[in-house]
Amino acid sequence: MQRVVVTGAGGQLGSELAASAPQVEVLALGRDALDIADGEAVMQRITGLKPDIVINAAAYTAVDRAESEREQAFAINAEGPANLARACAAAGARLLHVSTDFVFDGGASRPYRPGDATAPLGVYGASKLAGEQAVQAALPSALIVRTGWVYSRFGGNFVKTMLRLMVERERLGVVADQVGTPTWAAGLAGALWTFARQPALGGIYHWSDAGVCSWYDFAVAIAEEGLARGLLPRTVEVAPIAAADYPTPAQRPAYSVLDKSTSWRDLALAGTHWRVQLRHMLDALAAEPEFNKE
Repeated sequence: MQRVVVTGAGGQLGSELAASAPQVEVLALGRDALDIADGEAVMQRITGLKPDIVINAAAYTAVDRAESEREQAFAINAEGPANLARACAAAGARLLHVSTDFVFDGGASRPYRPGDATAPLGVYGASKLAGEQAVQAALPSALIVRTGWVYSRFGGNFVKTMLRLMVERERLGVVADQVGTPTWAAGLAGALWTFARQPALGGIYHWSDAGVCSWYDFAVAIAEEGLARGLLPRTVEVAPIAAADYPTPAQRPAYSVLDKSTSWRDLALAGTHWRVQLRHMLDALAAEPEFNKE
């Protein structure tokens, strides 16, 4: 039986990876068990555990806070993956590393392909790009999977934030001029496990759910699907606003749709539309005791 180490086990993706693991021995390590920014600890732990595969789901994801916490963002998103890549090389393990659509500047007019030029707009994207580059330098056989707009029933994310605000308010303004594709973490976890079963694959791949939307479109769908499942007490008005009307410390790409065609081809997986995946997540959320209205 293969041994797989999952880092970032306490996060959205790490939780979904642990919950959906196939017939493998999974060692799920949260930050308290392994700080990937600690190179000595990473080398000692990975070479000691001797895993067949390491899936790195650990990341600093506070996009706005990264602008004032550059050192911390780079420690986790750049030095951390570099540490894991060196340890995997020493242990003879395969590395699957998760990156982001924020390595692009959002100036494209078609979905970004894995080989397209990168140009991050902020510290978060720059730190993730540095992580990709460090992984490729230390372990050329590693597989890097870029994704974006991740949400899950675990942890904090846009979907759960919207549901909370929609309970509290009758009207919300949501940015309508930033476009991408939501990604249900459970679907991403399934794709990563499929990648893990194909040892010949390496390099950079893209994965998100199918389809395209703005944050406004996403919020409208959350309002409609949440109401249908009893997660919201009433209809909520969602109004489109411009990103300029909602300034944030970090600049975000206006267009960050990823081209998943090579992933769909090489994994023999068809992409599932983001709204279908949203329904699956909300069904799971509605089944949890604290959300059960019955």
